[in-house]
Amino acid sequence: MTPPTRETTQFAPAAAVQMEAIISDLGRMYQERNQALQEVARAHHEALFLLAQAAEYKDDDTGVHIVRIGFLAEAMALFLGQPQDYALTLRKAAPMHDIGKIGIPDQVLKKPGPFTPQERAVMNRHPLIGADILGKSRIALFQMAAEIALTHHERWDGSGYPNRLAGPAIPLSGRIVSLVDYYDALTMDRVYRSALSHEKTVEMVQAERGKAFDPDIVDCFVRHSTAIRALRERVTRTRMTFSDLADIPPEAA
Repeated sequence: MTPPTRETTQFAPAAAVQMEAIISDLGRMYQERNQALQEVARAHHEALFLLAQAAEYKDDDTGVHIVRIGFLAEAMALFLGQPQDYALTLRKAAPMHDIGKIGIPDQVLKKPGPFTPQERAVMNRHPLIGADILGKSRIALFQMAAEIALTHHERWDGSGYPNRLAGPAIPLSGRIVSLVDYYDALTMDRVYRSALSHEKTVEMVQAERGKAFDPDIVDCFVRHSTAIRALRERVTRTRMTFSDLADIPPEAA
């Protein structure tokens, strides 16, 4: 058998140049593909955030509340030992928790006094509306946002709404957002009352242990309440926005 010659075991110079060009083109295409996917993901998140912001303004709240919910939910997930990928998705999805309020009539949503039974029934539809708005997509971020919208008013003892789920039947995302939304709402000024102190709010969270909230999440919240307060104050003080929610790396305070 004739051994291969030098010419048959090496690329010709022109072929080597062509191969280098192909590899370079593939690398550029891969980079452009990743950039396009990132832009699509950002567009998905921005659409969700703007819908959530519209719902908050309709309810006379400020955008900073939904930004804080995102960061507080992420921190709680990390404190609970959840993976960073889960916590990051939760940070982006949690602000959408009340998006269904956009479908509630103003005469109910903005009523200054207590609801009648009929008005309460209308108000309690907002988790279903939110889940319907968000749940039509197969994108993971939208799916978690729909899950949170549907379940963040469920209670650990089964007395919540809309489906009276109890205990671990409530998804973890809904259990986390339920607590951080309660904490943040009580520690902010509202048109009908002044903000409660951090200490008083922590006491009220503890009083709902095993009732409204998962006992394990309450215990974790209490252990890390100083860090949670510091994070809340930092988000407010530095006026963090949608861009911060979308872009900065996840971290536990």
